[in-house]
Amino acid sequence: MESHDYDDVFEEDGWNNLPTFPDLKGKTVYITGGGSGIGAYFAAAFALQGANVGFISLDKQSAQKLCDQIELKTGSRPLDIQGDIRNIANLKSSIDQVRDKFGPIDILINNAARDTRHKLEDYQPEDWDASINTNLRPQYFAMQSVKDDMIAQGGGSIINLSSISFNLGLGGYPVYVAAKAGIIGLTKSLARELGPYNIRVNAIAPGWVLTERQKRLWVNEADLKDCLDRQSIKTPLNGWDVVGAALFLASNVSSKISGQEIIVDGGRV
Repeated sequence: MESHDYDDVFEEDGWNNLPTFPDLKGKTVYITGGGSGIGAYFAAAFALQGANVGFISLDKQSAQKLCDQIELKTGSRPLDIQGDIRNIANLKSSIDQVRDKFGPIDILINNAARDTRHKLEDYQPEDWDASINTNLRPQYFAMQSVKDDMIAQGGGSIINLSSISFNLGLGGYPVYVAAKAGIIGLTKSLARELGPYNIRVNAIAPGWVLTERQKRLWVNEADLKDCLDRQSIKTPLNGWDVVGAALFLASNVSSKISGQEIIVDGGRV
């Protein structure tokens, strides 16, 4: 399943203009899918803030290249763990490994997803299960696994990645869209449940971020033009355009924000 879609994050504009959030220094951040795609930008951004970053990723080759670059820029190396989040034991083991290395989890970013295109008639029950087991189920069990860490420390921040595909009702991948809608419901419900422990649960809904995987599989001139025509801001999104929202939601500057969805899509309608 390894695609080796390496996102050369420091070659993209944005990393050297990030604001600094001093309270993130020394925090332990766990990211699903942190070795490539938007997750790679999250891993780099939190490392630049001085946080301790650990992540799980399918693609060992891309993850190691990313960690090499982050270490070169920051002097610290994320802990990259190869594993499949569809296997919940695997997921929980990776969280344990990050906890053992860096200490209790302060910030969880449920980022990993697969936006495989399909039509209603295409999917059989096993295809539905495979999609949900990537795009919704692990988010629940990752939150379950870090809850006690955050309670013991007096609070924490959980950030779930949704998608504007749900907000816009996009066609072409209905099970993915259903999962991303489910993430909003899960976010709002657990924000209510975990709020008394000072644990904030929020969601980020990105627009079309042109990661290496997107460029390889889905980007074409006509669709990109249509997307930009619908955006208020007429330039494509890259991963650095999304990380600011995550840094904000992870920091104490958003201490009274929970149960919310931040849309980062260039004003697409």
